[in-house]
Formats: sequence, C-alpha cells, structure tokens
Amino acid sequence: MPINGTSCPIRSNGVDAPRLEAFELYRFYHRGDDETAALRGISLQLCAGELVALLGPSGSGKSTLLACLAGLEEPDGGHVDVMGQRLSRRPEAMRAALRARHIGMLMQSGNLFEHLTVEGNMRLQMSLAGKTDRDKLDALLEVTGLAGRRRARPSQLSGGEMQRVAIARALANRPRLLLADEPTGELDQATGQQIVALLDRVNADGTALVIVTHDGTLAQRAQRILTMRDGTIVGQENGS
Repeated sequence: MPINGTSCPIRSNGVDAPRLEAFELYRFYHRGDDETAALRGISLQLCAGELVALLGPSGSGKSTLLACLAGLEEPDGGHVDVMGQRLSRRPEAMRAALRARHIGMLMQSGNLFEHLTVEGNMRLQMSLAGKTDRDKLDALLEVTGLAGRRRARPSQLSGGEMQRVAIARALANRPRLLLADEPTGELDQATGQQIVALLDRVNADGTALVIVTHDGTLAQRAQRILTMRDGTIVGQENGS
C-alpha cells in the first residue's frame, strides 16, 4: 500500500484506476564495499489529470525515482505498474514498448539522437508509438518556438533549444504519463512560461505528470508537492 500521503485522490466516479503505481521501491548503488540506498521503500500512485511535483536537495533520490518509474532502471525491491501493466522486471523490449505507448520522458540528459534533426527526433518518437500526426508535430514545434529549427541537429542547438526539443519529443506520442526532470531548468523566463503553459494544457487534457523541479512557481501548480530526502518521501503539501 502507498505510504503516508502518496496515493492519488479518490475520483468522484470512484472507478478511475491509477495510471501509475509504485510499490515499496528500493534502489541501491555499490562502489567497492560501500552501499548507498538511493530509494528506501517509496510508494506512489498517480491518476489521470494529476500533477505531482517532487522537491528535495541534490542526492535525495528524485532522478533515481523517475528512472525507476520509467523502467530505465530496475528497482532492487518493489515494482512499478503503468496503465495496469507490470513494468518492473520485464524484458527490455517489453519495457520499451510500454514506454513508447504510454510514457513521455524528459530527463536532464535530453535523450536526443545526434544524427537526427529536430523533426527527425520527434518523428522517431511518434513512430515508436505508432502515431504519424503531422499536425500534432507542427503544433508542438510552434508552441516550443522550434518551427524555424526543425532541420537543425542537436549539435547546432543551444542548451535552451535542446531542452525545448526534449520537451517536444517527450510530448510527441501524446503520453498518458509524463515524467520530467527539471523541464524549465535551462530556459529563459519567457520560454519557461511558454513551457509551463504547455504542460498546463497537457495536464488539463488528462495526462498525468510527475515533475522534478526547483521552480517554485511550477511546483505550486501541482495538486501534490512531495519532498524527498535520503531516498524517502518526508513531506507532502497541497499545491493548486
């Protein structure tokens, strides 16, 4: 069962199943004889249309939690379900297929393919999810301010532009669940406000969001703000 304060609110119709459920997640890293516990029994539920913000100091386990929720890392204990299907301890091909269908990911590394253009990176993400909506692609390029850079490769982009491409790519498959690590961290104020407005629209359309952020304005838009420290959730407060 979810630990203190980490279950999604009960829906008014009483039938909406969580889009994501994490059960007692543990993650350990080893260096020689030293062992570091990055996650210590974290449980979490996320329902349609929810935005959950994760706060906490560097090294508290926020990025590790996102990686486990996305199936990019396997937890050493516990498991993750996405859209009612088990994600943890499944073959990589199965985890990749579930990610392509249901999950948009925005990690700090960007995860862009250097040999593809901006448009090519987005088309690849859409094709993996079996989607070829040209209007959706054009709309994402426009709203992220990248319409004029669609034929550029990542090496030709600034840091802020690469962040915007990563956001557009994460949304290209119309995910039911978006996991974002500092989505506005490398953006100027004006572009950051555009991205926050885009995330608001995506959230209002029913996409569930988990966002790691140090942006207080973005965090206050969340329904739940969870604070992590030393691999555990140590606090929760209500946002908007």
